[in-house]
Amino acid sequence: MARPSFKFEKAHPTPLAGVDEAGRGPLAGPVVAAAVILDRRRVPRGIDDSKKLGAEARADLCRKIRSVAAVGLGIATVEEIDAINILWASMLAMERAVAALGVDPAMVLVDGNRCPRWNRPSQWVISGDALCLSIAAASIVAKYERDRMMIEHDAAHPGYGWAQNKGYGTPAHLEALGRLGPSPLHRRSFAPVAQYSLFSSDMNPAGPACSDAAGIVEAPAAEAPAVVGAFG
Repeated sequence: MARPSFKFEKAHPTPLAGVDEAGRGPLAGPVVAAAVILDRRRVPRGIDDSKKLGAEARADLCRKIRSVAAVGLGIATVEEIDAINILWASMLAMERAVAALGVDPAMVLVDGNRCPRWNRPSQWVISGDALCLSIAAASIVAKYERDRMMIEHDAAHPGYGWAQNKGYGTPAHLEALGRLGPSPLHRRSFAPVAQYSLFSSDMNPAGPACSDAAGIVEAPAAEAPAVVGAFG
């Protein structure tokens, strides 16, 4: 199977940033986005869609990417996710990631089917993390950093298994949610959490449930055609 390349990047001016997020689907924790401007003369070997890499490979590549590239990280909190929904919280995290670069990119390539509402030259690319090296690099950094955060949160909020499930709705996580109730880091706008929040007298009332927010399904990269759209 082909790895990501600079095919999409070559059509645009530099500096060019790739942007991706991690954490749209989990029941708990923030959504984290990364923006990466790669030096095309010094690209670490092995960069690929983060979903295809193991934890050790992601950690090693994240370190290598940070050593040779400009990297910005953006976070949208659980409170922001519940206030504006997970889609727009993801867009907000992406905006913050690009702002954190310290460099104003001439072009931004965004994974997915839309760009944030910003005044930046940008283009979205479906399955971009499997096609574009810059987006793939961003996917690795975002995934590694969010996983690290959830491991730290697991120590502060034990019992939910976040060090293993990273906040996703696994059977063990759902069982713990029913037994322990929601923590401050659970997303109350997500249906599986909202149903327990209603019975937690010491918690704030849950927001409207989003029945489809708890899981994001993506087609395998090999089966998904490359679709792009422009903004700005």
